[in-house]
Amino acid sequence: MENGFNGNSKKRGRKDEESLVNEELKKSGFGDILSSILLLDEEAKQEQHQSVNDSEQERAFFEANYKGKVQEMNGYFDQLQNHYSEIDELDHSIHKRARKSSLAVVTAATVSADSDNVGPSQLGSGSGQQRRLWVKDRSKDWWEKCNHPDFPDEEFKRAFRMSKATFDMVCEELEPMVMKKNTMLRDAIPVRQRVAVCIWRLATGEPLRMVSKRFGLGISTCHKLVLEVCTAIKTVSMPKFVQWPDENKMKRTKEDFESVTGIPNVGGSMYTTHVPITAPKASVAAYFNKKHTERNQKTSYSITLQGIVDQKGVFTDVCIGWPGSMSDDQVLEKSAFYQRATMGLLNDVWVVGSKGYPLMDWVLVPYTHPNLTWAQHAFNEKIGVIENVAKEAFARLKGRWSCLQKRTEVKLQELPAVFGACCVLHNICEMRNEEMDPELTFELFDDKVIPDDILRSMTSIQARDHIAHNLLHHGLGGFGFL
Repeated sequence: MENGFNGNSKKRGRKDEESLVNEELKKSGFGDILSSILLLDEEAKQEQHQSVNDSEQERAFFEANYKGKVQEMNGYFDQLQNHYSEIDELDHSIHKRARKSSLAVVTAATVSADSDNVGPSQLGSGSGQQRRLWVKDRSKDWWEKCNHPDFPDEEFKRAFRMSKATFDMVCEELEPMVMKKNTMLRDAIPVRQRVAVCIWRLATGEPLRMVSKRFGLGISTCHKLVLEVCTAIKTVSMPKFVQWPDENKMKRTKEDFESVTGIPNVGGSMYTTHVPITAPKASVAAYFNKKHTERNQKTSYSITLQGIVDQKGVFTDVCIGWPGSMSDDQVLEKSAFYQRATMGLLNDVWVVGSKGYPLMDWVLVPYTHPNLTWAQHAFNEKIGVIENVAKEAFARLKGRWSCLQKRTEVKLQELPAVFGACCVLHNICEMRNEEMDPELTFELFDDKVIPDDILRSMTSIQARDHIAHNLLHHGLGGFGFL
């Protein structure tokens, strides 16, 4: 019994020891955990404190920066306000001086009008010599000499490409549209001088600074006058001087062409030329002229001018302004004349064109394929005579109006009015038999490209062959091709 008791007591002793050990271990584990929690809490407090300090420093920095910017802006606005105040004062003083000057002009005019009744001693010492300060004093000697009745007509024609009588007719035609009224501040530029500025600019192609020097006007004034007069010519004179022939005129045109070439029903000769321009700001590729670039060895841009002339070289239709990259047949298809022709305007009428145009029911062109027959050679020779009527007309057009030979100081959208005015003035000179100075002769350099679809009508093919046959077998073909 004693042994059993002792064994149990020993077991209980070992269990007590183990429980004590376990309790100590638990206490030590809890202590470590607690110390770790306290350490983490301390680190969190330090981080929070650091963050608060950083935030306060950043806030202080932004507040200082903001205050500096506000002060800087306030200073800028103060300077701006002072600047505007100075401008207002200057503007007020300018208006005040202008009113005084206007009053002085009126006073001078009144004194001048009453000078017959006032003795010299009663006039102010400088009142009769009031100068209009806003008008620059420029010499008008050259124009005043040209405008003098005794100025030789030949010299006048050399400068303006037309006689005095034709110039007077143009001025009379345009006067209702270009005339301006005098104002209290200054006299308006006379109609003759306005028209002369425009015509001399078109005739010589000189830059605006030279026009300004010749006529004693400002450069911007000269530019404005050129555009105003060109617009007036296109608006007033073009419908009168550039028109498709009526029935009687068309009959005479056909007879004249047939009497020279033997080709019947020819109502006009068609040609398309290119006018150089400065590189446009938009759609540059559309205005690029490949042929002129290759010929001139430098990049060239142009717009087209298509015209149809009668037997005397007078324009009966013009189409201006399509980009220079377009071929002759493309320009023709874009023209208003093409639309009218396809609607039946040209009944029993041929318009003769170069090899750059297609053969159509109303367009007659030369044969372009190789190995031509005698009849086809004879036809090409006669059709070339009619072609030359248009080419020579365009050569005279560019010879008279040199602005068409080189790039001008005019915006792209304003060029049709300028070139249209040149065509109208050309017609006026041709109708009034104004001879052109041989020194002004101009040679055209428009290379023609044969269109891909050159034969567009079987009827026209048969009609052309019939004309060629008649020319040869009726003795009208000539022998220039032999």
